[in-house]
Amino acid sequence: MSQFRTRRLLSLALGLGLASAALGTASPASAGTPTEVPARTATAGYVGSAGETGNKAFFDAVLKSVAKRQTAQATPLAVTVYYNATRAPSFRSQISSAASIWNSSVSNVKLQATSGGADFAFYEGNDPRGSYASTDGHGSGYIFLDYAQNRQYDSIRVTAHETGHVLGLPDHYSGPCSELMSGGGPGPSCTNRYPDATERSRVNQLWANGLAKALAEVNATG
Repeated sequence: MSQFRTRRLLSLALGLGLASAALGTASPASAGTPTEVPARTATAGYVGSAGETGNKAFFDAVLKSVAKRQTAQATPLAVTVYYNATRAPSFRSQISSAASIWNSSVSNVKLQATSGGADFAFYEGNDPRGSYASTDGHGSGYIFLDYAQNRQYDSIRVTAHETGHVLGLPDHYSGPCSELMSGGGPGPSCTNRYPDATERSRVNQLWANGLAKALAEVNATG
């Protein structure tokens, strides 16, 4: 793949079942795309600013999920986004590293692993269109990590890039290797795994104000 891809899931059949998800044990060499991955419709890959619509849909869905969970707390805590990686066992190390990278890079939102209910999930398998982030636009979403692409490109970079969409960042394939959201644009030789100063600032800005806005929207709609 020349680029990491992000798509919006148009189907409403995104039944992740995170709380009771069963873990597959197939190896990358023999596994196809897992049947547990929710069906989606194929769309063209986003490039640069053209990807902002899909990226924003995923961010808004996760933000709404976080907001709903926090309204149930008597005293809202710092913004924590929970992810479930049990359906991507081959990438546990990369997912953990990507979460640590983001947690050390930004201050207004933190990523935390859980084996139960989560704001988004990771899946793994084979897909000729590569890795991507997807949402149904109704508060549920997932990141799919493609085996072949993660062998061709730096796997932690791929995972950190896709996680960047969860935090609100769009693709920017024309950017330099120093930009995490340039994805596969700079080519397989790019191994930078960290967001640059602009990307870090943008995520902090989004989560400093975005949660309050999401909470207001949730409260308004009941």
